[in-house]
Amino acid sequence: MLNVSTPYEMGGRIHQKQRTRHALLAAARELMTGGATPTVDAAAARASVSRTTAYRYFPNQRTLFLAVYPEIGERSLLPDPPPEDPEARLDLVIESFLRLIVDTEPQQRTMLRLSLEPDPSRRGDLPLRQGRAIGWIAEALAPLRARMPEIRLRRLVLGIRSATGIEALVWLTDIAGLSREEAIEVMRESARALLRSALADLDVGGRRPAI
Repeated sequence: MLNVSTPYEMGGRIHQKQRTRHALLAAARELMTGGATPTVDAAAARASVSRTTAYRYFPNQRTLFLAVYPEIGERSLLPDPPPEDPEARLDLVIESFLRLIVDTEPQQRTMLRLSLEPDPSRRGDLPLRQGRAIGWIAEALAPLRARMPEIRLRRLVLGIRSATGIEALVWLTDIAGLSREEAIEVMRESARALLRSALADLDVGGRRPAI
């Protein structure tokens, strides 16, 4: 969970307040898992917490959504030691990334919906806009830095990210009708194909491709 502390929670009876906060977040996650879009009122009712108390922790639905989003603390999705081959590295990262997405799909879908809302004043505060997956993919492809111009490598990283994640999962499952396992395999294949295409371009003529 994201740490969205408020002055109210930092006052007395901290442990009791933490339990109340955790109960509200657990209730919100249960509602999401059941397919509902949780409100502060609904989370309060499910957690047997008064509405007045619940709003002290979460003044509105948006703050509740931000808090219930799963915090992924991993700085790297690569094993230690990581393989040297870029394709092997990328496949490990994409597999781990997609499993995280599927395991937290209700929260991911809610955050995706928030990310699509036209609210420029809050553009930087949503987890989907903070680029953690981009960093993981860039780390997977780090061995290519000696072979590929930085701008080309950046495009490759962004291309792979655009073909994976909650956005692609929603389209593949809701629109294309694939199962989640099938969707994961399609996204892994897309990532591999983009990487192989970029590597093939590098091998043409034994020189760096024109940008």
